[in-house]
Amino acid sequence: MADRAGKRSRGERAGLSRELVLDTALQLVDREGLRGLSMRRLGGALGVEAMTLYHYVPSKEALLDGLVERVFAEALPPSVEGAPWQEQLLGYAASLRETLLRHPGVLPLAVTRPMATPAGLDAVERGLGALTGAGFPLGRALDAFNALSLFVVGHTAAEVGVGSDADPEGRTPGSAGSLARLDAARYPLLTEAARTGTGADDAERFGFAAKALVTGFAAGVGAESGGAGRLR
Repeated sequence: MADRAGKRSRGERAGLSRELVLDTALQLVDREGLRGLSMRRLGGALGVEAMTLYHYVPSKEALLDGLVERVFAEALPPSVEGAPWQEQLLGYAASLRETLLRHPGVLPLAVTRPMATPAGLDAVERGLGALTGAGFPLGRALDAFNALSLFVVGHTAAEVGVGSDADPEGRTPGSAGSLARLDAARYPLLTEAARTGTGADDAERFGFAAKALVTGFAAGVGAESGGAGRLR
């Protein structure tokens, strides 16, 4: 009988797994952005032919979906049994922002591609569980979780300049450098903010807005149900 090891695929002989393929793809995107990712280059980084990768990710589209999954799975904080839903959502938001800042090359995918894999959907299921357990109707729970996730992705994209064009001096539109050149007589508040650095801390702005969103979710659902008393 032929040796089973002799019948293993090239990917198996190379020690490949779907997780390793996605992790290596994420490293490539971290270094070179999405434009640097191709099946050929990914195969080269793993020491196999590009065709071998299709055993683990059936298409380039599946690979991109897998990258979104990998980032959201990394962002999913440990479950805190019995923690208030507000704390769970704010922890998720902070963790997602930090993860996206570590992997900014994936931000364009997070903006345009919904989570479509089981591992990626774990974050959604946990968030919905926290909200419905606190008394949110399922539809409002989906609205709240989606709104928070979109806010995090959009805020982080703005922080790293995804989709913006820098000026010749490397400043993005609306940056402190451009505000400092405004007419102080016409824009006294904006120029004062630029001079003092007020409102320039991305993390502080993010925390303020995320907390305001989560607080607003409770108020909105409480008003719909005739009072917020049933939300814990």
